[in-house]
Amino acid sequence: MSVTNTSGAPDVLSQYQLDQQSGASGKNELGKNEFMELMLAQLKNQNPLEPQDNGEFISQLAQFSSLEEMQKLSGTVDDVVGQFRSTQALQASAMVGKTVLAPSGVGILGAEGEIGGTIEVPASTGGLRVSIQNQSGELVRQIDLGNSPAGVQSFSWDGQDGNGNSLPQGPYKIVAEASYPDGPQQLSTMVSANVDSVSLGQNGSITLNLAGMGSIALSDVKQIN
Repeated sequence: MSVTNTSGAPDVLSQYQLDQQSGASGKNELGKNEFMELMLAQLKNQNPLEPQDNGEFISQLAQFSSLEEMQKLSGTVDDVVGQFRSTQALQASAMVGKTVLAPSGVGILGAEGEIGGTIEVPASTGGLRVSIQNQSGELVRQIDLGNSPAGVQSFSWDGQDGNGNSLPQGPYKIVAEASYPDGPQQLSTMVSANVDSVSLGQNGSITLNLAGMGSIALSDVKQIN
């Protein structure tokens, strides 16, 4: 009695896994009928002299099931990412026209005729002051704020020089200093600026384009008005 050698018959379940990974299959889910067809085909094509071990067959089925679950999870994650980016784009568009408080040493004097912001004071001081310089580096106004405790202190400049003359619109350098026993210390400032436009990066990052001050990441903004 002769036996036909079928050891070269394809492992249908393994082939299906390869097709799914390479995108060859046109379906994303395996129904009951397809599963039965694959199982019967593998049993039919196995070598009768070397039947497949039950444990190995069960292991293949477990891998097959895991692959299907991973594909479903991947599709769900893609949907969530898409919805998240759409929400970000909507939130970003709502930022246009707003005023934000951003870290900067430059303020833009606009039609409203005022520059405002805050100063980070690390320790109490008896002499806090803000110096305003034009684009040539000339001192046009000095504002003495006097005693100040540690914390965030506000400041504002009305756009006038020391003689009460209104200065032209444009960028002005803001220098904040505090007096301490070991000498004066320059402090960090936050300046109010208008948001002209918003850019949304491919990785979901949001960049604000501020009027006259360039771009800044949304994560660096401390306050939105």
